[in-house]
Amino acid sequence: LNNNMKGAALMTGCVFAYVINDAFMKLLFSEIALFEAVFLRSIIMIPPVLVMAWITKVTLRNLSNQDKCLISVRVVAEICTMVAFLTALKHMPLANVTAILQALPLAVTMAAALFLAEPVGWRRWSAILIGFVGVLIVVRPGLEGFNIYSLAALVAVIFLTVREIVTRKITSEVPTITVVLSMAIGSALFAGIMIIGTEWHTVSATSWLLIIGAAVAVLIATLLSVMAMRTGEISFVSPFRYTSMLGAIGLGILMFGDWPDQPTLFGTLIIVSAGIYTFHREQRISRKATAS
Repeated sequence: LNNNMKGAALMTGCVFAYVINDAFMKLLFSEIALFEAVFLRSIIMIPPVLVMAWITKVTLRNLSNQDKCLISVRVVAEICTMVAFLTALKHMPLANVTAILQALPLAVTMAAALFLAEPVGWRRWSAILIGFVGVLIVVRPGLEGFNIYSLAALVAVIFLTVREIVTRKITSEVPTITVVLSMAIGSALFAGIMIIGTEWHTVSATSWLLIIGAAVAVLIATLLSVMAMRTGEISFVSPFRYTSMLGAIGLGILMFGDWPDQPTLFGTLIIVSAGIYTFHREQRISRKATAS
C-alpha cells in the first residue's frame, strides 16, 4: 500500500472507532445517567494516557502561557461539545446525529474565513451554503419529524468548530498526548462535579464492558486521527472522514433498529458532497499558492 492508501485506511479506522464509541455510549444511557457514563469513561482513559505521557516524557515540556490558555479554551469547548452531542445522541438516532456533525468541515472553513481572515472564494462560500441546506433537510425545523434535540447536535457543531479553530492556533511544540490528557482530565473533573448529589446507578458487568469499550475506542480514534494526518496527502485522506456515515447507519440498524429516512439520506448526501468539494478546492488553491 502506498502512503495515500495507508492514510485513507487509518482515517476510516479513526471515524469508525468514534462511531463505535457513540454507539456504546448510547447503549449505556438506557442504564446509567449521562454524566456518570462520561465520568467512568474518562477515569478509564486517564491511566493509559498517563502511561504514554510518562514513556514519551512529553508532558514534562514547558508550555508557553499562550499554549496553556489555548489548551484551556480547547478543553472547555470539548466539554461543551460532549454535553451537547451526547444529549442529542441520547434522544436521536445515531445516523441523524452523525449526519448533522458532517457539517463540521464546512463550519470550520466558514469560521476560518470570519475569524482567522483566511481567504475563501465564492465557490467555497456557495458550497458552505449548500451544505447547510443539507443540514436543514436533516434537521427539518418546524416540519413533521423535527426533533428538538437536533438543535443540541447543531450546538455541538458550533463548539466543535471552536475546538478546531483553537487547535489550529496551538503551536506544534505542544505534543498530541498533552492535548489528549488535558481533554480526559477536564472531562473527568466536569462530569465528577455534575454527578455530585445525584443518584449513583449500579453499573452492571455489561455496562462496564461498554464503558471500557467506549474508552478504548476514543483512544484508538484519537491516535489513528493523528497518524492519518501524518500519512499520505491531506487532500486524499481527509474526505474519508465521511465514511463515518456508513458506520453510523450500519450500527444504528443493527444495534437500535433505526433506519434513516429519505430526507436524512438526501440531506447527508448534500452535506458530504459540499464538504468534499470545499476541501478539494482548499487544497487546489493551496497548491497554486505554493507553486507561485
